[in-house]
Amino acid sequence: MTKLSVNINKIALIRNSRGGNLPDVNKAALDIVRFGAQGITVHPRPDERHIRYKDAYALKPLLNVEFNIEGYPNDTFMKMVTEVKPAQVTLVPDPPEALTSNAGWDTIKHTDFLKEVISILHKSGIRTSIFIGTDLKMLDEAAKTGTDRIELYTEDYAKNYFASPEKAIEPYRLAAIRAHELGLGINAGHDLNLDNLAFFHRHIPHLDEVSIGHALVSDALYLGLEKTVHLYLEKLK
Repeated sequence: MTKLSVNINKIALIRNSRGGNLPDVNKAALDIVRFGAQGITVHPRPDERHIRYKDAYALKPLLNVEFNIEGYPNDTFMKMVTEVKPAQVTLVPDPPEALTSNAGWDTIKHTDFLKEVISILHKSGIRTSIFIGTDLKMLDEAAKTGTDRIELYTEDYAKNYFASPEKAIEPYRLAAIRAHELGLGINAGHDLNLDNLAFFHRHIPHLDEVSIGHALVSDALYLGLEKTVHLYLEKLK
């Protein structure tokens, strides 16, 4: 079964817009798990505009499901994740000023850097995943870094889905096949939603996990959080 990991950054963004603790990020995470999600994802950024580093520390002892922390591996991030020790760290090549993730790693250019980072994470007992596109050469190089998984960056799939689902999915299907041949686990995320998730899930072999935040939290404004989590889980059956 493909796991659903819910990214709660947008819940933290709402909290931060007014100060205080409303909505309560910890309670939201626990409710999401109670509603059936198999994981919680956070992506703290240097300016802490949504999830704060202290949120990661607070969430870890509360969760009995997989905790995934995404981010660019600068010194602050690495100190935090090696202290928190989540189940998984997803390495994302975002510069500090990025509004949201907008590209996968160039694993050819950054092989040595990723090897070093992944070695540190493995010494702390943390599973690693690399955010990456569908270029097969990049996947081949990703396998050389020692990473456990890759996370397919799905913005292009989502952007092209309505024009031609079959055409949009094909690079991702081929990338998933190659990743599996290389011994890598397969995650996916970015702009997956209730419209395109089921098709993606049906056509991507060996899909371990999807990470969804913006669309899920947006849907919850209309449908309620519990119903929305259930609807996303239905798409993964």
